Amino acid sequence: MSAPGDVPPAILARLRAICRGLPEAYEEPAWIGVRWRIRQRTIAHVYTRDQDRTGPLVVMTFRAADDEVAAFASGGPPFFRAEWGGNVVGITFGRRTDWVEVGELLTESYRIMAPKKLAALLPEPPG
Repeated sequence: MSAPGDVPPAILARLRAICRGLPEAYEEPAWIGVRWRIRQRTIAHVYTRDQDRTGPLVVMTFRAADDEVAAFASGGPPFFRAEWGGNVVGITFGRRTDWVEVGELLTESYRIMAPKKLAALLPEPPG
């Protein structure tokens, strides 16, 4: 059995690959799990949460635009409303995780948290 907060290496590898493309973003250990930051602002935090009957669950919290938070929260799994922060949403990882969508979510979280000059270095989102 792994210690609380341990994140499977395959998930960390995929998240690292996405976050490497975000200007000046860096990874660091968090109180549990791992987080990615821009300057002193957290873009995303991933950790493993103990579940009762279903076993451990890997979750990631990230920032979303204010007008999208309610949509994520009401949409149900794999999304949930985080218990802290006005614009913090979570996603659970599983076999059906859409990694393209995770990349878009992390990029948008970065845009929200990064200084405007850094956020402007990213390509415009589609649509």
